[in-house]
Order: sequence, then structure tokens, then C-alpha cells
Amino acid sequence: MNMRFTLRQVAVFEAIAEAGSVSLAADRVAMTQSAASMALAQLEEALGHPLFDRHGKHLVLNQWGYWLRGRARRLLFDAREIEMGFSGQHLVSGEISVGASQTPGEQLLPGLISDLDNDFPQLRVRLDIDNTEHVIDGLLHYRYDLGVIEGPCDDTRVRQEIWCYDNLVIVAASNHPYARQALVSMAQLEEAKWVLREPGSGTRDIFDRAIHGKIGNLNVWREYSHVPVLTELVANHYYLSCLPYYSVASQVEGGALAILPVEGLNMNRSFSFIWRDDGDANPGGNPLRECLLKAARRIAK
Repeated sequence: MNMRFTLRQVAVFEAIAEAGSVSLAADRVAMTQSAASMALAQLEEALGHPLFDRHGKHLVLNQWGYWLRGRARRLLFDAREIEMGFSGQHLVSGEISVGASQTPGEQLLPGLISDLDNDFPQLRVRLDIDNTEHVIDGLLHYRYDLGVIEGPCDDTRVRQEIWCYDNLVIVAASNHPYARQALVSMAQLEEAKWVLREPGSGTRDIFDRAIHGKIGNLNVWREYSHVPVLTELVANHYYLSCLPYYSVASQVEGGALAILPVEGLNMNRSFSFIWRDDGDANPGGNPLRECLLKAARRIAK
């Protein structure tokens, strides 16, 4: 079968889609701007459709470009897998892209990456931190080779392996009136002002499910994606929040925050690795992924 386009042209297309301009994309693929422009023009001619709408120097994917992009990412991913699979160094070199939700990304993965740096100095781990919903989406759209999320993933296109466990806690400032009580009631939680993680985060999903049917109208004052913002607000005001124990342990030990004694809320959770269920014809699967998973299993023991 004679292909009408080349892998190089597809790589240029993906770089332009990511960068939004030919000049920025040319730097990423180590080409001149004119060569990158020519590669895109040749790809569009071969496919018989323009792939971008031009707005001055800025290029925006059109409907054909959107249709192609997911397939282009998979093609480039598979090409990289082929190259790595036949490389004698694939277990200890190369780059793996990991997307992680905030708590494991900030509290657990740095230690894992440090261990990998010591054991496999030629292995590069590229880490992005986002909420669970976006990590799953990034995995399915080939932005990530591996994800680390909070709680379960029900998507049948994804494989999942539990790494370790954590629990969520209700926290207040150490001088909050509730912090001096032996037990805090659901009615008191309903009366309080709350600052919480944004909808779509694993932490928020677990909290919402835990209070369902127990608290009627929660007074959510603010929603933020970054835990340090929430802990500072709680420590310096009369807000409550629900956060991972991993994220607040040092501030509780230091006396800035207090964990409230609340009965009837089950907020235990797991952190899991996820990856696409691509079939993995190679018995070793993705060798870089397996290397990282083995290191993580060792830490969890």
C-alpha cells in the first residue's frame, strides 16, 4: 500500500496543533519554518482537506483537523513504541509522560521520580498535574502514557491498578469553635462556610458522595483547584474544607489546622495508576510504563 503522507508530516501537524503556529512548531520538531510550512501543505494536499483555519499567524484546528488529531497522536505514539520496542536501551532510557491528580502528583510522585532518577538516570518522567477528570481525558487522547488518579475509573478503555490508600478529613483552623468539640454534627457542618476543591476533582467527588443524603444544602463559599490556597483560607478564616490527610498532615502537626471529629462520613480512597487498554501485543507491554509501575509497587510495600 502506498501512503500519501509521511510520519514526519503527521508529526509536524501535531506540533502545529499543539503550538498554534508554524514558527513555534518548527522549533519543536527541529525544522526550519519554511520546511514545516511545506510539510503541512503537503499533508493537506495529500489528504485533500485543509486542517486549520488561519487567523493571521495563528492556526486553529478545523473539523477535519479535530478528526485527524486523535488519530495522529495514536499513530505517533505507536511509532515511538515500535522504536523503543526494538531498542536495546528501552528499559532504562526514553521519556514517559505521566498525568496525575493533585494529591499523588504533589505528595507521592516526587519521591518515586527521585528513586527512578537514581536507578535509571536515562529515564525521563514528564509530569503534569491536573484533576482526575482531565487526567483520564489526557490519557485517552494520548497526551499521557500513564495516569495516577484518585478513586475508581469506570471507563472500559482504561486499565487500573491500585497503588496505595489515603483518607479525606474535614479540617478547620485550630482556633475554630468546632475544633474544641468532642464531636461535630452534620447540622453544624451544614451551617458552616466551606472552601472546596473544584467539581471534577477526585477529592470533591468523594466528598460529595459522602455527604449525599446527610447534609442538605452545603454553603460552598469558594472553589479552587489548588490545595495550598484552600489550606491557607482555612487556617486564616472560619472556613471548613475537606482535604486529603496527605495534604494537611504537616499543618495539623504544626498546629495551624485541626481535623474535626465527624462521625458517619466514609471518605477512604485509593490512588491508582491507569493506562489505556490498547491490547499490548508486545508481551512486555509498554516497557517504560512497566519500569515505573515496578518502582511504585516497591515503594507501596
